[in-house]
Amino acid sequence: MTDAINILELDHTFTMHRGGVLHAVEIAYETWGTLNEDRDNAVLLFTGLSPSAHAASSPADPSAGWWEDMIGCGRPIDTDDFFVVCINSLGSCFGSTGPASLNPATGKPYRLTFPTLTIEDIAQAGAEVVKSLGINRLRAVIGPSMGGMTALAYCMQSPSPPVDAFVSVSSAARALPFAIALRSLQREIIRNDPKWQQGNYEAGDGPLQGMRLARKLGMISYRSASEWKSRFGRERAASVPSAHDPFGVEFEVESYLAATANKFTGGFDANCYLYLSRAMDLFDCAEHGGSLPCAATEMPVQKALIIGAETDILFPLEQQEQLAELLREAGKEVVFHPLPSIQGHDSFLVDMDRFRPAIGEFFRGL
Repeated sequence: MTDAINILELDHTFTMHRGGVLHAVEIAYETWGTLNEDRDNAVLLFTGLSPSAHAASSPADPSAGWWEDMIGCGRPIDTDDFFVVCINSLGSCFGSTGPASLNPATGKPYRLTFPTLTIEDIAQAGAEVVKSLGINRLRAVIGPSMGGMTALAYCMQSPSPPVDAFVSVSSAARALPFAIALRSLQREIIRNDPKWQQGNYEAGDGPLQGMRLARKLGMISYRSASEWKSRFGRERAASVPSAHDPFGVEFEVESYLAATANKFTGGFDANCYLYLSRAMDLFDCAEHGGSLPCAATEMPVQKALIIGAETDILFPLEQQEQLAELLREAGKEVVFHPLPSIQGHDSFLVDMDRFRPAIGEFFRGL
């Protein structure tokens, strides 16, 4: 934990969207830029499933953030103009209260006693931070992937303070069966690891093998077949399978998946992963108004940017186009950017040459 991380400690109970109450809730966040005198130049950023609130570097923490090329002086979300607030999701394990946190009533980790987590809960936690900072108006609420769902939920829940614009990056109004099936399998892989122990593992001794396999499956879905082909082809790994493991790594793409999985599993709590993954599947913005068109009509925003990659299989472009059309029919001023990125769902993290101009143009108009 660095000095860049701020922690909001709520002085009241937090009621969960699907039942249950949390006490002594903490919400981690980081900020960049300066809140203006009218306190109306703020941008609220929600993250995807796994990142922390460290979206960009700062004097307090000069390490590169997960969206380093997007936030800062002279960048698309320009901190000379905007005060940017990034929230670590409620339910995560990077400073905000979640299943790995101590339950004040027992002095032990919540684990599976943590109430059902929803995208709406994460959005409400973000609203608590915004209120604590004395922000009078949000210039925009933005999020990629799960963060786009959270930004949408924020706008659907009669936001206070009000919001001028909504930005959805590689996201959608609900999960489709393919994405639900894939995340369900990831969760089953984790729960079938003997070390999961019904969620009662000790810190540092959790279901690492289950997490590795779940992450590999996730990485396959985060990129596109076109990218896998152009990036790896049939290139062989530097090492060959040993006699003790004849079915071990043989191709370079296998080495890549193993490396990324190992990098991820050491820092993310398995129960937090399970809760956040399920929250994405549970979310359906049609619940806010009775149908998708009604939900779009009730959104109190004037402008929207919907942006995504043509090769995204988790949040297919037709879903994003549908969301853009729903908002347009509801009278919003909508910009829809389908980008020909080949990196699939992860394009918003790596294809900066396409995402930067589109997001920067929209924010210059706010």
